[in-house]
Amino acid sequence: MIKNVWLFLPGNAEGDASMKDTLGGKGANLHEMCRIGLPVPPGFTISTRSCNEFLKIGELRKEVIDEINSALSKIEEFTGRKLGGKGESMPLLFSIRSGAKFSMPGMMDTVLNVGINDEVMEVLAKKTGNRRFALDCYKRFIEMYADVVCKFERSNFEKILNEIKGSRKYDTELDENDHEIIVERYKDLIKKNNIEIPQDPYEQILEAIKAVFRSWNNERAIIYRRIHNIPDDLGTACNIQMMVYGNLNNDSGTGVCFTRNPSNGEREIYGEFLTCAQGEDIVAGIRLPEPIGKMREIWPETYAELENYCNILEKHYKDMQDVEFTVENRKLYILQTRNGKRTVKAAVKIAHDMVEEGLIDIGTAILRIDPTLLNQLFIPVVRESKKKNNKPIAHGIPASFGAANGLAVFNSKEALELASKGVKVILIRPETSPEDIGGMAKSAGIVTAVGGVTSHAAVVARGLGKPCIVGCSDIVFENQDHVKIVTEEGPIELPKLTEITIDANDGSIYLGRLELDEAKPDASFYKLLLWASNIKKLKVLANADTPEDALRAIKFGAEGIGLCRTEHMFFEGNRIDILRLAIIEEDREEKKKFLEKLLPLQIEDFIRIFEIMNGLPVAIRLLDPPLHEFLPKTMEEIENFAKRVEIPVEKIRNSVIKYQEANPMLGLRGVRLGILYPEIYETQIKGIFRAAKIVANNGIKVNVEIMIPLVVSVAEVYYLKNMVEKIYNKELSHGRTERIGYKFGIMIETPRACLIARELGKLIDFASFGTNDLTQTVIGLSRDDAGKFLGTYLEKHIFKKDPFISIDKEGVGRLIEIAVQNLRAANKNIKIGVCGEHGGDPESIEFFQNCGLDYVSVSPYRIPTATIASAQTVLKE
Repeated sequence: MIKNVWLFLPGNAEGDASMKDTLGGKGANLHEMCRIGLPVPPGFTISTRSCNEFLKIGELRKEVIDEINSALSKIEEFTGRKLGGKGESMPLLFSIRSGAKFSMPGMMDTVLNVGINDEVMEVLAKKTGNRRFALDCYKRFIEMYADVVCKFERSNFEKILNEIKGSRKYDTELDENDHEIIVERYKDLIKKNNIEIPQDPYEQILEAIKAVFRSWNNERAIIYRRIHNIPDDLGTACNIQMMVYGNLNNDSGTGVCFTRNPSNGEREIYGEFLTCAQGEDIVAGIRLPEPIGKMREIWPETYAELENYCNILEKHYKDMQDVEFTVENRKLYILQTRNGKRTVKAAVKIAHDMVEEGLIDIGTAILRIDPTLLNQLFIPVVRESKKKNNKPIAHGIPASFGAANGLAVFNSKEALELASKGVKVILIRPETSPEDIGGMAKSAGIVTAVGGVTSHAAVVARGLGKPCIVGCSDIVFENQDHVKIVTEEGPIELPKLTEITIDANDGSIYLGRLELDEAKPDASFYKLLLWASNIKKLKVLANADTPEDALRAIKFGAEGIGLCRTEHMFFEGNRIDILRLAIIEEDREEKKKFLEKLLPLQIEDFIRIFEIMNGLPVAIRLLDPPLHEFLPKTMEEIENFAKRVEIPVEKIRNSVIKYQEANPMLGLRGVRLGILYPEIYETQIKGIFRAAKIVANNGIKVNVEIMIPLVVSVAEVYYLKNMVEKIYNKELSHGRTERIGYKFGIMIETPRACLIARELGKLIDFASFGTNDLTQTVIGLSRDDAGKFLGTYLEKHIFKKDPFISIDKEGVGRLIEIAVQNLRAANKNIKIGVCGEHGGDPESIEFFQNCGLDYVSVSPYRIPTATIASAQTVLKE
């Protein structure tokens, strides 16, 4: 018989940490903590399989219900408490929480204090001697059950609560009489709205379990899974656990802590807590919590116990832990542990430090890093000179590192709409809730008026790699379009769409757009990169078009340049005007004269790049884009250009019309330019060889590779190969050229080139798959227009992933495999790589490595991603 329900009791549990597929991450860790002797309130976990069955048939199976009943009886027996508070026993209340295999903080539902009703509330008051506490539990239960199970907006209750609170700031200031009134008004409200909250504790439990299972498919959970690439078919487990009461009195409380700092990775207990509160108060940011260090002052023995358990958990799991706890009358209970969400900066430092501490090995450290997030290490910081000259308008608590500027918006829907149009926005909210996930994911930065470093906003922002400031109490929300900043000098009005800058490194908010500088990773990053470099198989080259790009690439460990796009060199200074004149000129000889003017400028660029790379390979792609991309587009641009170069507007306009293309991606570009206008390629090739000669004569090694784009026939390659060879012989026939050779290669960007790869391989030294264009031509999908329907295709699971981000293995990938096989059959010494965007995608890198490619070439900032991903592929093998 298949087991559906797994019991956990202190010192004894039916599951363990290895069972995350079945028990979810939260459940598996609850069982594991019981096994190693931590003080965990007893409970049971219903499996993810049961969730998927429930979602399919709409009901809990009888076998599942029978196992739930058995587990409830065992917990009653173990605790001496009774569901419904029968007899002289203490009532048994439960928290009912979700818990998927992968952590999805706040995205699914929770119901606390389940099992309470009118009668149980009175028994709870009698047993604890604290009627205010019992009423508070009942109030919380009504709010959560009505919201989660009955789908009755929680904001309806907030109106009543705020009315009773009046000028009082926190719920803790409400007395027993206030709570009595609130509970009665809550009950009147749900009755008036025909909301049925059962008095039967057992029915409450079953309905809450169903609601938790249903929450797997709520909108925010679906969005979160899409953002973090979590499969939709995993389902969530459900954890039913005996309540312990942080809201019992002032010797009780609740908190969240990390065993290391999740923002910067420092080794310290980092977190916060609240006295007289339940866990939701911290996560939702209802009250501003105290830093965890304050707990040491008021409950020193309890804090020492917590510190000890944190050390035990970190050593046991060999990773930084995110620990939730409750203190009831100074007795500590551990409610949850999980591998803590952290910024990538913290992830790198923690992985490095744990190797140095002997806790994990190098391979484990590398596998701990999410390569897709490494670019977050370069999230900008506010330029120091600008910080000195500008006074912040507000301060909050830094919750996730980095800085950002953008337009202030005050609701997630508007943030999502504006960001989708390319507008940079800073989302400012009183506090965030799981419903805000879409807007948070698209915003450049996040600010909340309340909440602490373990609030929803802080945890989610760290997972998203967004700069985040929380607890900025100077912000007063007046309406959806306007907030006010309270300062000592007086209020500052902040209408929506006002440009601001946030510095989440110190919690400062500035009016206006302050200049940002690139962040600098610390030594642990470069050490980790070195470890990965010694493990990986693929060479990692750079897409670098300028000396600045080349320097940055070397800094990150590039082993050469796999793609130097010469077209980017034409946009500096007045070069574009010279190139435009060359394009417009009809006479071939005059055209060459203009191109000759560009020759020394290109030579300068190539010299600097060769010097920087110092003997590493530099693959220079000859001109690729269609000529119309270099010409002015609007009438205003045409007139300004005509005025600068003193030629008739009509002549320019005629050229613009002449070179316009209906489908530029498939038009006059790539190798076709070199055949129709050979003088363009000849000038470029001369520049490359002359620069190489100058650098070699200065005693610096040169490793030249010339790459022809968009080839589709053997004849094209033969024609260009002869052109390159003739110019090489002419330019390098004398002088100190013994250290200069060159390699001749092509870009494979069309299905035809893949299919004739055996014939092409006989003529070339290397080949690079341009997977951006190859994806377009194989799938028949334009990158520029795919956005109109690609989102729908992903939502409907027609495409599992965006084919422009992760390689389409069945189509594009299959052609690559065929081409690689034929290239190697034609030339066993051939070098084969990739220089499209897919070269920086970890899943694609694994595919390329398994295909037998030699290298990937990526933008400088993605070199660390490719390096780590290649090493991880080796380690997984």
